[in-house]
Amino acid sequence: MSLSHGPQTLAIPGPSIIPDRVLRAMHRPSPNIYVGPLVDLTHSLIPDLKTVAQTDHNATIYIGNGHAAWEASLANTHAKGDLVLVPRTGTFADGWAEVARCMGIRTEMLDFGNRDAMDPAAIGQRLREDTGHEIKSVLCVHVDTSSSIKADLKAIRAEIDAAGHPALLHADCMASLGCDEMRMDDWGVDVAFAGCQKGLMTPAGMAFVFYNDRAAKARERSDLATFYWDWTPRTDPEIYFRYFQGTGPTHHLYGLRESLDMIVHEEGIENVWTRHATLAAALHAAFDRWEDHGTNGAGLELNVRDPAIRSNAVTSVRLPEHGTDLRMWCEDHMGLTLGIGLGMAPNGDRMTNGFFRVGHMGHVSGHSMLGTLASIDAGLKALNVPHGTGALEAASAVIAGKDR
Repeated sequence: MSLSHGPQTLAIPGPSIIPDRVLRAMHRPSPNIYVGPLVDLTHSLIPDLKTVAQTDHNATIYIGNGHAAWEASLANTHAKGDLVLVPRTGTFADGWAEVARCMGIRTEMLDFGNRDAMDPAAIGQRLREDTGHEIKSVLCVHVDTSSSIKADLKAIRAEIDAAGHPALLHADCMASLGCDEMRMDDWGVDVAFAGCQKGLMTPAGMAFVFYNDRAAKARERSDLATFYWDWTPRTDPEIYFRYFQGTGPTHHLYGLRESLDMIVHEEGIENVWTRHATLAAALHAAFDRWEDHGTNGAGLELNVRDPAIRSNAVTSVRLPEHGTDLRMWCEDHMGLTLGIGLGMAPNGDRMTNGFFRVGHMGHVSGHSMLGTLASIDAGLKALNVPHGTGALEAASAVIAGKDR
């Protein structure tokens, strides 16, 4: 008998759970797109988006997803033939590099694998070797959604500066914005971007690109920015339609207004970061107990071994032979949807079934986290997967504050 009938829980790393009040805000007739409340509402979004990214510089809105943000960030800061350095800690760096190559930008990868963080010193050393300043940007995925590795953007900027190199620092914050701590200005990030469908709790369809004065200067030499991708007319436009270079994503804007009210004006971005950190610590505590140390490394384990570089938004898990089985069991029997393993093994390799991911971003609470963990615990038991005990007790202790 299935127990999945009733409320469903989406625990994939985006799109994330949409709050009911965001859905209600979107449930309305189409508005006037030339004058009136929608125009004022759109203006109100910009300062709050800047608060989430912790920047006093520029914020732009695109109708699109993360791939659109990749293209927008590159189109406004590069010319064909430019070279970019791409430190890799997962499959999303591969995707960003592919977009760059398709745009005529040359790429150089620094591959740190799928389990270890970027080494800022190695990035700095490569820039010191680039005495002619051929490298125009360093493209860093802040949290790679496939591996759940978090990059130290502040340390990377320090290495760029110590090398005396003029390269821009780009940060893909798709998985991290509104979940993991992100301080664009304080950390010296020149270009950052994210989507609306993860930490910002709005249906997929919008991307946000933030850029500072150094990036604006790079726009002057770019020859890749087309009418649509050019961020200049989108920044503080005199004519409303320039925000989107056409009709705006009207109902998404209403939903985003509601989600930003929740994040910025009710909970507060610092508290949002703390909530995500606490819930992630609870999840990690549970998995530490589930790990079966009698399997000689062949059993369940977190992909990221170092707690300091684990994301607070997504957790990638290794479960050889059983990853897909556990996902399917949780969905079929418990109404819990876990994320697929992504980019951790070659397509067609039997090891692709040995990974899954838990998304814990956006509209998550202590209740939803413990429910997710309890469902996984039931799945491990139902499938006779070897695992340790005491996981739910460990997670509960973190949430109750007994080990903090």
